[in-house]
Amino acid sequence: MDFSIAVLTDADVPAVLALCREALDVPEDAAEAEQIVSRLREQPGVGFVAIADGTLAGVLLGSISHRDSSVGHIDLVAVRPDARRHGIARALVGRAEGALAGKGAAEVLLAGNPPYYAWPGIDVRYTPAICAAIALGYEQDRTAWNMTADLSYEKSPALRPTEAAEERLAAAGVTVRRAVPDDIDALAGFARANFNDGWAGEITHSVGREGAGCFFATRGDEVLGFAAYGSSRPSWFGPMGTAPAAQGLGIGGVLLRRCLREQHAAGLSHTQIGWVGPVPFYATAAGARIERVFFLYQKNL
Repeated sequence: MDFSIAVLTDADVPAVLALCREALDVPEDAAEAEQIVSRLREQPGVGFVAIADGTLAGVLLGSISHRDSSVGHIDLVAVRPDARRHGIARALVGRAEGALAGKGAAEVLLAGNPPYYAWPGIDVRYTPAICAAIALGYEQDRTAWNMTADLSYEKSPALRPTEAAEERLAAAGVTVRRAVPDDIDALAGFARANFNDGWAGEITHSVGREGAGCFFATRGDEVLGFAAYGSSRPSWFGPMGTAPAAQGLGIGGVLLRRCLREQHAAGLSHTQIGWVGPVPFYATAAGARIERVFFLYQKNL
C-alpha cells in the first residue's frame, strides 16, 4: 500500500474522528473518540496523518511533557483496520519522534501526559499496538490500571448516600460542596502544594466544563481535599486527593461518591477510575474492581 505522511490540519479532524471510531477496538474508547481527540488537541503538540489512495488511513497525536521538556509523548496512534501491517504506524511514529526531538525531547513515552491524556498507556487489549511498540524499539517500564465503578443500579456501593457522613463532617467543622470557577485558584494551589502540577491542571479542566465536575472539602478557609471527574474523558473519574492531616475523617469517600452520583445522574452506567493508586480504598468506598490494565513504554532518541 502506498501512502504519504502529512501534518494534521483542522480540516482533517472530521475524518480523524471517523477513523478513531472505527480503529479504537475497545467500545468505550470508540464511543468517546470525539472527546479524546478534542482533549488531546487542546495542548500544544504535534499531529500527523497518513493518506492512502486519497483517504485517511492513520493518525498520530503527540506532545512534550508538561513536567519535563526533555520528554516527549505519543498520545494517540490509530490506523484504519484495513490499512494495518503496511508500515503506517511505523512511519507515523518515526515522523513524530523526529518532530518531538526537534522540540528538545531526548526520550519518548507511550504514556499519558497529564493533564491532557486519554489513557495511562497502551491498553493490554490493543495487542497490535503492543506488538508495534516492541518492534519500534520501545521498552515497557511501568504498568498502570483503572478500576470500574458500577453505576447501573441505585443500591450500588458506588452510589451509597453521603448525607449522614456529611452531617458528621459538618459537626467537625468540615463543609463539602461542588466547586465553581471562583474556587479554581485555591484548589489548584492545594493540588500543587500537596500533590503535583498535573492534578492542578486536571482540577482546572474539571470545573465549569460540560461533562465534568469537582467537589471539595474545607474547614474554614482551609482546603482539606478534592475529587474531580471528566477532565480527561466524561466517563472517567479522577484525580482525587486529601491533605495528609485530614486523612481518616471520611472525606475521601464522601467526595468520591458525590462525583459518582453526579456521573450517574448524567446517564453513565459505569465510570472508570483512572490511573489508580490506592486500590483498597476504591474497592471499599465504591465497590470498584480492577478492569483496564495498561503497559507504559519508553524509548531514548
